[in-house]
Amino acid sequence: MSGHSKWANIQHRKGRQDAKRGKLWTKIIREVTVAARAGGPDPDANPRLRLAWDKATSANMPKDNIVRAAQRGAGTADGANYEEIRYEGYGVGGAAVLIDCMTDNRQRTVSEVRHTLSKNGGNLGTDGSVSFMFKHCGQFIFAPGTSEEQVMDVALENGADDVQSDEEGVIEVTCEPGQYLTLKQAFEAAQLVPEVQDIIMKALSEVQLHGEEAEHMQNIIDLLEGLDDVQEVYTTAVFDETA
Repeated sequence: MSGHSKWANIQHRKGRQDAKRGKLWTKIIREVTVAARAGGPDPDANPRLRLAWDKATSANMPKDNIVRAAQRGAGTADGANYEEIRYEGYGVGGAAVLIDCMTDNRQRTVSEVRHTLSKNGGNLGTDGSVSFMFKHCGQFIFAPGTSEEQVMDVALENGADDVQSDEEGVIEVTCEPGQYLTLKQAFEAAQLVPEVQDIIMKALSEVQLHGEEAEHMQNIIDLLEGLDDVQEVYTTAVFDETA
């Protein structure tokens, strides 16, 4: 699509996340806590905790902080009792949003999410209203210049569902969530380093936004991500290179 650069969107999002590193640590700690509560404090025996642990390490979080969060989650230390909630809705220009939250007060969280959307031209939908537009999957994105042949060989030998590249040379690998850690370890062994790697809700189609609509939608995403109870925001929106 004219004006839409996947690489520019990836770099733009990473830059905005880096600028929010303090809040990012808080969100990752919450994820570590919940993952440990669900599957125990040992990351080698708990794939979800391993993913959260790796995120914490990538964000340069001290190991002691990660260990304490896992112990709290496993019940060996006191901590808040968080529950996971997903909200669905729309921003502007027909762009859908999925908002994953962890909260100890469901009423507070839904009120904040609804207010943020409605005040900025969006709206909160019902369960199932937009979730069908997304797929739960593992995702690895490699920078332009990475060997597509090498990525494809490793990916297809280790259970990837799909490998795609675009005209910029960005390579995207997707897999079932349960295959994510196997693929991650295979890429590490091959010394292939993704720019982005995570288990996500991937938009099945995209809505390209330009100009004021793009700025408006980015503002909505920033405001949602700034809420204490929001862990992740997924959207069908992509932005032109001037957004």
